[in-house]
Amino acid sequence: MSHKTSLQAGSDKPLLSYLKWALITTVLGLALGAWLGWETTGTVSGMLTVFFICAVLAVLEISLSFDNAIVNANKLKDMTPEWQHRFLTWGILIAVFGMRIVFPLLIVVIAANVGPWTALVMAATDPDQYSQIMMDAHLPIAAFGGTFLMMVALSFFFNHEKDIHWVRWLEEKAASYSSVKGIEIAVVLIIMMIFSKIIAGSDDPKLGPVAANTFFYSGIWGLLTFLLVEVLGGILDRSQQMLEGAAKGGLGAFLYLEVLDASFSFDGVIGAFALTSNLFVIAIGLGIGAMYVRSMTIMLVEKGTLTEYRFLEHGAFYAILILSVIMYVQSLVHIPEVITGMGGAALIGVALWSSIRWNRVHGSDA
Repeated sequence: MSHKTSLQAGSDKPLLSYLKWALITTVLGLALGAWLGWETTGTVSGMLTVFFICAVLAVLEISLSFDNAIVNANKLKDMTPEWQHRFLTWGILIAVFGMRIVFPLLIVVIAANVGPWTALVMAATDPDQYSQIMMDAHLPIAAFGGTFLMMVALSFFFNHEKDIHWVRWLEEKAASYSSVKGIEIAVVLIIMMIFSKIIAGSDDPKLGPVAANTFFYSGIWGLLTFLLVEVLGGILDRSQQMLEGAAKGGLGAFLYLEVLDASFSFDGVIGAFALTSNLFVIAIGLGIGAMYVRSMTIMLVEKGTLTEYRFLEHGAFYAILILSVIMYVQSLVHIPEVITGMGGAALIGVALWSSIRWNRVHGSDA
C-alpha cells in the first residue's frame, strides 16, 4: 500500500501546498473562460464579462461548499487509504464533469424529451432556451435535493451516540429523542406536507395543485434515495469488512459521499443560470470551485482540524439544515445564492470562533 494515498492527520504542510492544484485550475479555468468569451463575442468587453462570470461562479461554489468540505472530511477520515484516493481522484472527476456538465444536460433531456446530443447542441446554439428549461425544472430539483440534505442534517442531530453539543439545549433534546425509530423521517415528511400544502394553495400561476404534487413526489424520491444509499452503503461496507477483516469505510462511504456531493451541487448549478445561460461557462466556474472544495477536504483531514475545533462539524450540519430549508423555500420565492453561501459561511465561522473560545477555556482538559 502506497503511503501517498493515505491522508495522515497532524500534517505540518503549509496552506499553499494544499491549494496548489486548485490555484493551477483557477489560472487555466479563467484563461479558458477569457478565450471562450473572446470566441463567442469577439470583443474585449465580452471576454472580460465571461472572465468575471467564471470568477464569480468559482467564489459562489466555494462559499456554498464550506459545509460540503467539512462533511466530506468527516467521512473521509474513516475510509481506507485506497478509497480516500479514489474519492479524491474519481470523485472530483464525477463532481466536475458529472454534476457540472452531465447533470444539467440530463435535466434538459428529461424535461424537454430530447436526446443527449440535441441537448448539447441546444446548450451551444440556443443557451436561452436551454436555461429556461433548467429554470423550469427548479421545483423538483429543490424538493429532491432539499429533502436529501435535510435527512443528512437531521441524522447528525438525532444520534444517541453524539456526546458533543454546540447549541446544548437544542442538541441534547434532539439526542434524547433519537431512540424513537424513524423520528427524522417523520420530521421531514411533516415539513414536506406543510410545503406541499402551501404550494397547492398558492395564487402564483407557476404553482398550485400540480406543482404541489410534483414537489411532494420529488421529495419522496429524495427521501428514498437517502435511505437506499444508507442501506446500500451499509451492505457494501459490511461485505468489505468480511473480506478485509477490518471495519473500514470503502465503497459504501464512497457512494454516500458522491450522492451527498450531488445534492450540494443542485443549488449551485441552478443558481449559476441566474448569472449566465452558457453551460460551458458554468462548468468552468463551478469546476474551479470544486477543486477548492477538494483542497479544503484534504487539508481538514490531514491537519486534524475537525478534532482540533470541536464545534466546526456542528456548524457545517446547521448550515446543511438551513440550506435544505432554503431549497424548500425557493420553491415559493427566489432567494439569492449569495445569501445562501454567506449564511453557511457565517455559521461555520461562528462555530470556528466557538471552538477556539472553548479551547482557550478548556485548553488543559482538551
